[in-house]
Amino acid sequence: MSNITVKKTAHPFDKARLEALLNRRFFYAPAFEIYGGVAGLYDYGPPGSSLQSNIIAEWRKHFIVEEHMLELDTTIMTPAPVFETSGHVARFADWMVKDLKTGEVLRADHLVKNVLSARLASDQEARGLAAQPPKEDEKAKKKAKKDKAKAAPVQLPDAVVAEYQHVLAQLDNYSGPELGQLCRKHKITNPDTDNEVSEPQQFNLMFASSIGPTGQHPGYLRPETAQGHFLNFSRLLEFNNGRVPFASAQIGRSFRNEISPRAGLLRVREFTMAEIEHYVDPEDKRHARFGEVRDVELDLLDRHVQEAGSTQVTRMRVGDAVARGIIANETLGYFLARIYMFLTKIGINPARLRFRQHMGNEMAHYATDCWDAEIENSTGWTECVGCADRAAYDLSVHSAKTGHPLIVREALKEPIVTEKETAEFNKKTLGKTFGKDSAAIQTIIGEMDETQLLKLKGELAQGIATIVASDGREFKLTPDLLTIERKTFKQSIREYTPNVIEPSFGLGRILYTLLEHSFWSREQDVERGVLSLPAVVAPTKVLIVPLSAKEEFTPLVQEVSSKLRRAGVFSRVDDSNTSIGKRYARNDELGTPFGLTLDFASVQNRTMTLRERDTTGQLIGPIDDVIAVVTELVQGTIGWPEACERLPAYDGVQAVD
Repeated sequence: MSNITVKKTAHPFDKARLEALLNRRFFYAPAFEIYGGVAGLYDYGPPGSSLQSNIIAEWRKHFIVEEHMLELDTTIMTPAPVFETSGHVARFADWMVKDLKTGEVLRADHLVKNVLSARLASDQEARGLAAQPPKEDEKAKKKAKKDKAKAAPVQLPDAVVAEYQHVLAQLDNYSGPELGQLCRKHKITNPDTDNEVSEPQQFNLMFASSIGPTGQHPGYLRPETAQGHFLNFSRLLEFNNGRVPFASAQIGRSFRNEISPRAGLLRVREFTMAEIEHYVDPEDKRHARFGEVRDVELDLLDRHVQEAGSTQVTRMRVGDAVARGIIANETLGYFLARIYMFLTKIGINPARLRFRQHMGNEMAHYATDCWDAEIENSTGWTECVGCADRAAYDLSVHSAKTGHPLIVREALKEPIVTEKETAEFNKKTLGKTFGKDSAAIQTIIGEMDETQLLKLKGELAQGIATIVASDGREFKLTPDLLTIERKTFKQSIREYTPNVIEPSFGLGRILYTLLEHSFWSREQDVERGVLSLPAVVAPTKVLIVPLSAKEEFTPLVQEVSSKLRRAGVFSRVDDSNTSIGKRYARNDELGTPFGLTLDFASVQNRTMTLRERDTTGQLIGPIDDVIAVVTELVQGTIGWPEACERLPAYDGVQAVD
């Protein structure tokens, strides 16, 4: 029984059944539901909360612990000047359109995507029907009659299909006016009403608020956690003994006033983010551990392919992508590989994971290169992680605004000795001669390069030199006003503003796509689903199932629960009156990977059976041996094949002495 073959693709994915399961078992539900709810806001129930907590715990181990990151917890409410400086007030926006009759608001790029995708799907259906020979059997007739109520599929000209595919391949690269032009050109209307839509307008996604009883301090709910990292950079650098590279990390709530959230957890207004800011020397973006991930293979969709109208990915080793300049630098490549390793470890299907590079128009104002980890689900490809090289933008603008130097001062191993021409002014004489213009003269000469200073030096040696201001004014200078000499400079300290590599994770999106990737139905039981969540993130690791509610089982159940608890394994007891099969089935829905059954033989022989969720295979052994095996299974140190070697298969009969 332990070697049962599992056919997870026996039934096609059914989103409606998954959503019914998630709702019935309270993974999550619309917030304020009894008041009618608010779009884009959700509450997590017990299994959903546990699943998210386990994903966060694994994220913390995978990144914070393994990479020795400095963890932060910064405030959600943020004064307006912070986001004015960062550029969010001016640029953190999406394009929206309005239904001209109903006033319904739609996000412009999503409207174009949904309408064109629906037309392409209709075309594919029409081509498929045309390729099928006519069927005369009763079943086909009934199906045809049933399908008459649906809109007939429409086959498009090949040129139109190619154009739609080209538009969708680079949809994220279009500006607002270009999206409006697409709507007009392709006669895109509100699919719910068939009404025309307005020209796209920008809508800032931040929630505005105020701080203080009189509202004198305007503020915003943060749309990301990043600014809290940057504003604390000096303290973080000091905590890290002034050394770069290093990384800070934060897990917390963020808020975005989405235009039309309609995709469940994939597009919400309040969500949990996990963000990393990795600070590097702008002149050295190598990573000390890059060698460990050099051979990791990723499916890459670079900007040039998209701009050519294609979505064809290229499978490539990270090391090769960095060497060829497709991925900008080692540190960016290192984190893309680590993101891949994390997502696949928690259960994301690697065949449905790709890394898409941002095109020019969609690149964030702060980024020099950016890749999205996109995961395929029932709605298409969804960005779940962004990994950007933010260069020195954030630290530079906050430093310029506040006057606080957000820089690294690095002692050089060997001082740098340089020689250069240097101008020295006789400021007293200069002031008497030119008055208020003396400052302008000093600025002009201060901006001269080496060649210009040498020329000026030669003219002064002849007795008089002329310089010209930007407004055309001329100033005559003589050797008594300034001298230009070649001097030697010794630099022992190097000052620079570090660059930032930022991996940013949307945990709600990851959680939902994980649920889709994990959901399937057994061949013989299409109605009841199974969630094949890996043990590392499963809400409950082990289900304890006593076969009877008799008192003699109580001490044994308590013993097994206690030993699992001491081993750090989260378990639940199901001692309900339903059959053991139903008890296991309803916990398969919750993604519980392992089950322990205690029967009458367990009471006498101190043995119990271990059941694996996906195969339903069962093993048997002494209680302590089984607990040791299931603990290793949960910790991931062994897999089910190794467990089958450690414990004998259970054949369904356990002798009672």
